[in-house]
Amino acid sequence: MTSIFNQLPPSARAETTMDLLDLALEQGSLRTWARRLDLSDEALRTARFRRRLSPVIAGALAEELQQDPAKWIIVAALETERESACKTKMLERFTNSWPAAREARELGSLAGAVEGTQ
Repeated sequence: MTSIFNQLPPSARAETTMDLLDLALEQGSLRTWARRLDLSDEALRTARFRRRLSPVIAGALAEELQQDPAKWIIVAALETERESACKTKMLERFTNSWPAAREARELGSLAGAVEGTQ
């Protein structure tokens, strides 16, 4: 059981491959991404239903989004593990040590705001 004293605040939660998929969906539909990655139409729908991307799909998607593929492959691999304190610790360590995804999301938000003002 996890102690309330060991929990991170909501803003500091570990990133998941669903965050990566959400970032991709800001730029295109599931079908668009499936075709861009040369996947079947069902591959990304199934991943979204299961709430996780495979390490290979996460890496390919990250590369297309100009993110660090190694980071997302590690996150995806850790997501396949059973819940444990060790898994939580590793997810937090890796996602917090690579701020690239947060920076890309912030840049995307800024670009959207600039486009909206033009």
